Amino acid sequence: MKKVALVTGASSGIGQACALGLLSEGWHVVLVGRRADALQETLAKAGANAANGVAMPADVSSEEQVKALFDKIRAQFGRLDLLFNNAGISLPTTLPGDVTGDDWRRMVDVNLNGAFYCLSHAFKLMQEQSPQGGRIINNGSISAHVPRYGSIAYTATKHAISGLTRAASLDGRAFSIAVGQIDIGNVASDMTERMAKGVPQADGTIKAEPRMDMSAVVDTFLTMSRLPLSANILFTTVMATNMPFVGRG
Repeated sequence: MKKVALVTGASSGIGQACALGLLSEGWHVVLVGRRADALQETLAKAGANAANGVAMPADVSSEEQVKALFDKIRAQFGRLDLLFNNAGISLPTTLPGDVTGDDWRRMVDVNLNGAFYCLSHAFKLMQEQSPQGGRIINNGSISAHVPRYGSIAYTATKHAISGLTRAASLDGRAFSIAVGQIDIGNVASDMTERMAKGVPQADGTIKAEPRMDMSAVVDTFLTMSRLPLSANILFTTVMATNMPFVGRG
């Protein structure tokens, strides 16, 4: 029986790369994102492995769309073995007094509420399926530990993800549901392009920051996904070796 994985934010960046990694290892993969065409582009990159992938467009910030998504997964596959809770957004560098209520709510809706909706439905399915259990991997960030300058909304949501991880890990013990978190720093992607040119530092300067290849993230993620359910990586950090993190500020 092939295992079934769900990857949110699978149309680009980390989500796309990790979905392709799972497909290369023989998983059935449900790819989720807001744009159907972008999800199909991800599948096209999988080559022959695309046959094991299915695109299911959804906006994770919508509770109704997430419920409908999991209804489809339950009907088509009958189970879910892995959720990669990856979808997220960020804002430009903004001081707290300039963050609008709309921007704050949009950040919370996607980064926190969306992550919870997916985790909640995945947990229920993993609890009820036979054989019971599964793995949930939340994409935190090094901002789940140490903030960047001008990132109060993003940092708050990522700190909250750590709370989701800890609480769900505890609640999952009785059901063979392993919950962990991958915290990523400065992976080379479209989202971090500006880091190579220069981003604000805690001392007020603008400096370029080292980035790491996406393969380092995929390798770390796949290591987590390969573990038996009797073992769990609760938190792990993968980052560009020379980026400012330890001692940031």
